[in-house]
Amino acid sequence: MVTGGSRGLGQQIVRLLAARGAHVSTCGRRAENLDTLGNALGEEGLPRPFTRALDVTAPEHLERFVADAAAEYGGLHGVVACAGGARGAGVEEATPADWSATWELNAGHSARLAAAAVPYLRSAGGGSMVLIASISGWKPGPQAQYGVAKAGQIHLAASLARELGPDRIRVNAVSPGSMLIPGKRWHRMRSEDPAAFAQFQREFPGGELVDPKEVAEVVAFLLSDLASGISGANIPVDRAQNAPTPQGY
Repeated sequence: MVTGGSRGLGQQIVRLLAARGAHVSTCGRRAENLDTLGNALGEEGLPRPFTRALDVTAPEHLERFVADAAAEYGGLHGVVACAGGARGAGVEEATPADWSATWELNAGHSARLAAAAVPYLRSAGGGSMVLIASISGWKPGPQAQYGVAKAGQIHLAASLARELGPDRIRVNAVSPGSMLIPGKRWHRMRSEDPAAFAQFQREFPGGELVDPKEVAEVVAFLLSDLASGISGANIPVDRAQNAPTPQGY
């Protein structure tokens, strides 16, 4: 199961897992994006994922989807908390609602996904959870509410790894650096403000931002038995990026 799988990094993860033979379920906010993804996979000769349009922060919606997906496929062996994002601006402008919404979308939804998935993973004899955090979880930059929520996910993975280890459930965090995703911030900056983008590229020793496919490969590895000895880790996929924003340190 991959939350937030209709676009961006989540979509790359879904595509890679499907291509490698997994039965994938995924959710997103917009039904049309999920339909587009399913149709594209079908045209490529891959099975359509089990999908549902929902808000992962809405009470019970995520939990119901986990149960229905497990019933659809006769069990659950791996989960990826990929849905995320931020609300609000700087500390003087951000409202309490912005802080709360950002927390719930990232750390809160990850915790609820984990709680809902554990009974199915335990019944399967174990499994793997991957929480998509960010280098912003320990490399400071604005906005603070996003970094705090991502730091929470990193700690959550380490804590759950200890709690769920006796059930043979592994939990890890993956922290992407700044990724080039069509329509997103850095992709827009590259075309709208080439000078600023060139300046930002200096935060990467190799001068290249992260490709979402690179992150998806790490996630697929952590879900597999090849990573059976890895639990409680936070794995950066950032090309040795320095600061997570153009503002630097």
